[in-house]
Amino acid sequence: MRAKLFLGTAALLLLGQPALADVKAGVDAWTRGDFARAVKEWREPAAKGDPDAQFNLAQAYKLGRGVPADLAQAEQWYAKAAAQGHPQAVTNYGLALFQNGRRQEAAKWLEQASSRGEARAQFVLGTMLFNGDAVAKDWVRAYALMTRASSSGLPQASQTLAQMDRYVSLQDRQRGLELARTLQAQAARTPVTATNVAAATPAAAEPAPAVATPARAVPTTAAPARPAPVAAKPATPVPAPARTATPAAGGAWRVQLGAFRETGGAQALWSQLRGKFPGRSPEYVQSGAVTKLLVGPYASSAEASRACSAVKSCLPVKR
Repeated sequence: MRAKLFLGTAALLLLGQPALADVKAGVDAWTRGDFARAVKEWREPAAKGDPDAQFNLAQAYKLGRGVPADLAQAEQWYAKAAAQGHPQAVTNYGLALFQNGRRQEAAKWLEQASSRGEARAQFVLGTMLFNGDAVAKDWVRAYALMTRASSSGLPQASQTLAQMDRYVSLQDRQRGLELARTLQAQAARTPVTATNVAAATPAAAEPAPAVATPARAVPTTAAPARPAPVAAKPATPVPAPARTATPAAGGAWRVQLGAFRETGGAQALWSQLRGKFPGRSPEYVQSGAVTKLLVGPYASSAEASRACSAVKSCLPVKR
């Protein structure tokens, strides 16, 4: 079957955290609502190569605060900060390039952001890998990245993952889950060297970023290994997962052990593995054409990760 996932061109950029001391005067002015003063404070250090000031100035141009909105200027300042390894700038620059249709350039930056566990970058890059959009098709890695983004709570990723379940084989889904777990461990070991790096506004003052829900994938008679593009169609709402088992209270985390075409497959796997998860309950969650086996609850990601060490194909997920 042929499948195609679609991304809209809506803004995907978020604000970051308080800046370092050398641009703190600008951050203080920004927090007071004096955006023009903030921009004035940042211009000189940005011109001299300070990546925090460069990122903050990009945010100002992106939002049109203290300066007229200018996406081209924002992109230029994101690029300068990203070239110095500024984590948030790397993410925002990659997303901006993707939105502007510069997909091959975007892939480099989205790879970097994804490796740190940035859910928005994982969502976009996972879709590119599934479609073969400016990168080679890799359904296993696409499934792994989309699983990671979904586990981080990005709703668009959860919807897209349900679409992928219709086309990715059981074997590749299992391989994707294993890879997702490996990527999660690698991200936990990856140091982030520039964290105090952005002009912030109160959460209520800035709306959440809009990420267009991918259009419904359209099946054809072609082999799954060679999906072809299809015309975009309006997004189809994904119904809330149906639980066939009620977990005990105790936490929002679960471990996912697999995804199956038939519920019986999930039940059979649980009968084999239940001894490795004492005191936990299974959930058979319908997701598109497959049934996912979740086990829990667990109080934290760390507790779920420890439980996962008991088996090979396992991934902590937040419900």
